[in-house]
Amino acid sequence: MIYLDNAATSFPKPEGVYRAMDAFARNSLANPGRAGHRLAVAAKDTLEDARFRLSRFVGGVGADRVAFALNGTDALNMAMKGTLQPGDHVVTTDLEHNSVSRPLVKLADDGIITLTRVPSDSGGTVDPDAIRAALTAKTRLVAVTHASNVLGTVQPVAEIGKLCREKGILFLVDAAQTIGVLPIDVQAMHIDLLAFPGHKGLFGPTGTGGLYVAPGVPIRAWREGGTGGDSKSPMQPAGFPEFLEGGTPNLLGIVGMIAGLDYVEEKGIEAIHRHEVELCERLRAAVADNPLIVPVGHADPARRVGTFSFRCEVMDSEALAGVLDTSFGICVRAGNHCSPYIHQAVGSYDDGLTRVSPGPFSTIEHIDTLANALTEITGG
Repeated sequence: MIYLDNAATSFPKPEGVYRAMDAFARNSLANPGRAGHRLAVAAKDTLEDARFRLSRFVGGVGADRVAFALNGTDALNMAMKGTLQPGDHVVTTDLEHNSVSRPLVKLADDGIITLTRVPSDSGGTVDPDAIRAALTAKTRLVAVTHASNVLGTVQPVAEIGKLCREKGILFLVDAAQTIGVLPIDVQAMHIDLLAFPGHKGLFGPTGTGGLYVAPGVPIRAWREGGTGGDSKSPMQPAGFPEFLEGGTPNLLGIVGMIAGLDYVEEKGIEAIHRHEVELCERLRAAVADNPLIVPVGHADPARRVGTFSFRCEVMDSEALAGVLDTSFGICVRAGNHCSPYIHQAVGSYDDGLTRVSPGPFSTIEHIDTLANALTEITGG
């Protein structure tokens, strides 16, 4: 099997992830902070170390600013539903995944907020000036993906963040496609809220993620429950990060995520990004003379993460992905990728696109096999 769907979830994981999770599950999997015995204390220490590592990795100001979530979608819901109030205006883009779009559309349909969706250009990049033009006196939040999960285009988040900071507007960044792949510095980029999954570029298991909340950002609890510390308070304890973390965390998954972070820091995010983009460029070059394979998005590799999406003129994306899987053993993603607005913008809403997203364990041979398969399928 050739797996080229890392934008959905990374596979395989680094060997260290499997080893760390197995060892922890067998020897250390107690409930963090829920008791005074040594295993519970050690589990809490593991959790706090994970917060520190993640905060440092994104340039945060303290471990307590990282709240663990069920996944990236959960973290985004924590951010949006925890900060928005009736009458607020929100600016977002046509690049967003449904994990951003659906909560905002629901809030708008319920009459709680008003929503402006800024279009990207023909290559899939949002102009900061278009964001500026969309702002109103009631704008409370700007929500932008760091990189499109469909086109791979990297957005100018530092420029947008600076604009938001100047205007006193909260800035939420969806780092689903970039954490572990591109450098992120929440302070330099003026990011107030950074939502991220643990199972993609951090190589953890599914069901992991987190939200970085900058100091001073007003936010309400997304869920209430046990925190393992202050059990006497009738309300959710106000201290961070427990304020946002009702219930027992997925400690085993977090251990796997931090083991994945070990791999990222050892290999280097620049090397990971370069490898994935180079493989996409190899595929782009291989199909360049095939008129039946039409790439979508910027051709400039400096403006993308390792994602290559294309239209096939002889069959729709779902059919093509099925043929690649059953006849060639190649796993790619087809359809609308949970991002319908950008598919509408690029004209692929009906048939979708085929998305290829290599990972650090993908090889030149994998890409060449895919290119040959596309040649065979299209007769070109």
